[in-house]
Amino acid sequence: MAFRTLEWRDGALWLLDQRKLPARVEEVRVQSSAEAARAIREMVVRGAPAIGCASAYGVALAAREAARSADPDRAFAAAVEELRAARPTAVNLRWALERLANKRAELLRGGKSAEEVADALLEEAHAVLEEDLAACRAIGNHGAQLVPDGHGILTHCNAGGLATSGYGTALGVVRAAIESGKKCDVFADETRPWLQGARLTAWELLQDGIPVTLLPDVAAASLLGSGRVGCVVVGADRIARNGDTANKIGTYPLALAAQAAGVPFYVAAPISTVDFRAKTGRDIPIEERAADEVTHVAGSRVAPDGVRVFNPAFDVTPNRLITAIVTERGVARSPYEESLEALSLTPKGGAG
Repeated sequence: MAFRTLEWRDGALWLLDQRKLPARVEEVRVQSSAEAARAIREMVVRGAPAIGCASAYGVALAAREAARSADPDRAFAAAVEELRAARPTAVNLRWALERLANKRAELLRGGKSAEEVADALLEEAHAVLEEDLAACRAIGNHGAQLVPDGHGILTHCNAGGLATSGYGTALGVVRAAIESGKKCDVFADETRPWLQGARLTAWELLQDGIPVTLLPDVAAASLLGSGRVGCVVVGADRIARNGDTANKIGTYPLALAAQAAGVPFYVAAPISTVDFRAKTGRDIPIEERAADEVTHVAGSRVAPDGVRVFNPAFDVTPNRLITAIVTERGVARSPYEESLEALSLTPKGGAG
């Protein structure tokens, strides 16, 4: 790929600043757990898998800070809680925090020093990133088999290399389908109000030489009804045990339109995005963001003073609208409670 979403170098985490794309390609240097939390909260980095990777490095930085603290356990716990609160919907964030926190506890029980623990957690963060990249490629390979040759693919928001450690989930399916020789026109919703489709997906695909057609969110139903789209592929920030899926706002109406048009609707996400503690989509916390994201465009007010705003960052697509969920371990189909659990028990590298 022509860019790196995040990487560790020179003793710090470097993040591609996605707020500046496509106008400017800039990086943000993250040297503390607090800076990692701020970068996640302010959407320097976004997308559930990328947030998971960034939060893993945030925990590694927290361990390094705790090693210099008079009360290491308290300092570490406070840093982890700050990271946890940064973006509550993305379950990959919680998953990464718990993985590294459990690793720290295990190492401390084994008699490792605070400095040794900090070094080990940095290696664990590297492992999270590498595992995510491998998972994205496996998701792409599984999903490519579902993409009809000679038809368009429609996607929403950005579930590509910018939302992961690289390659992408939904866009990983797109990349793998094209790499396999399939002829697929790619369509991207602009994805209001942050315009991740316009700013990020379009930029990312063009960086890799993949032509893409951008459309307003409200034009998706018309496009689906035209017969030009063979499937919809989106990512996910959290998937409930029953297959209900939280993704960027606008995904639910897209799924409704796909069902009405008879177009398959696929969700692509790593198994770590499945929250088995959430029975249904009702158990998924939905983040509501600031009103000025809707009342302003590029810093200029477009709505009258005093108007009330409803600005959820995500919506939940019911499992009945989802044709299949593509993971790195295989493809889950209804009933999802059974198929997702089976895939969660499949060894890494296995296929379902």
